[in-house]
Amino acid sequence: MKKNLFLSIVMVAFTMMSCSANNAGSESQVNAPEKGKTEKMTQVKLETSLGDIVVELYNETPQHRDNFIKLVKEGYYDGVLFHRVIKDFMIQTGDGNSKNAGPDRPLGDGDPGYTIEAEFIYPKYFHKRGALAAARTGDQVNPERRSSGSQFYIVTGKIYSSDELQMMAKRMGDMQKQEIFRRLVMENKARIDELQNSQDNAALQALQNELIQQTEAEAAKTPFKMTDEQIDAYTSVGGTPHLDGQYTVFGEVIKGMDVVDKIQNTQTSRADRPTTDIKIIKATIL
Repeated sequence: MKKNLFLSIVMVAFTMMSCSANNAGSESQVNAPEKGKTEKMTQVKLETSLGDIVVELYNETPQHRDNFIKLVKEGYYDGVLFHRVIKDFMIQTGDGNSKNAGPDRPLGDGDPGYTIEAEFIYPKYFHKRGALAAARTGDQVNPERRSSGSQFYIVTGKIYSSDELQMMAKRMGDMQKQEIFRRLVMENKARIDELQNSQDNAALQALQNELIQQTEAEAAKTPFKMTDEQIDAYTSVGGTPHLDGQYTVFGEVIKGMDVVDKIQNTQTSRADRPTTDIKIIKATIL
């Protein structure tokens, strides 16, 4: 990683030490079923105003699975709009405030009043076309990358060439190093505060160099690399690889991608809301 990249990061990180949350993404490790046993996955039908979509929920993301099932049984999703639709990217829904919302009402902030701990089962589950993933607020206000209690999106994405994926993999590797560095900065918060208060710039520079070396060493142990399955999916059916490892993928569409495409191809406003309302009429556990 280039040193000047860290210089810009460290200036921001050193001046934002008031943040008390750990900046490292929270990952949930889930034990796989015993060898030879396959745990049945829950399927949910989303009856939309443009047709039916059937999704399957992964058992390896139990908090997201159980919460989704709970909301479906409560009827939370019945009547919500697809309030954010971006062609060749994704379609998003689950804002409880979108039910019967007027055309000028801002949407995207509605939820049940809680968030869910991130469950990154990566690289097994990634943002291929048809992936079902949880929406969330950005890293600046949500460093643990906790998911919205209700909002989710379905990936449409696009097909990438091998060269494009290589370039993207490099950028994601750089992002991985940035995240490691930010975590190390937070772990050294007390020392940084002490050096700032004493205005010991030489020691701050030395500490920065030390954290850079630690970052490079840690990243070298687990270098970012796309799996063969990812490369095959992104070069054949497509997806949104730049979201991998950033948002919890907790299921996938098993029927109705033609309906998803109808939704993504609808006309939208500047706020990415369809100009003609598209809603989930009813969600049902199959």
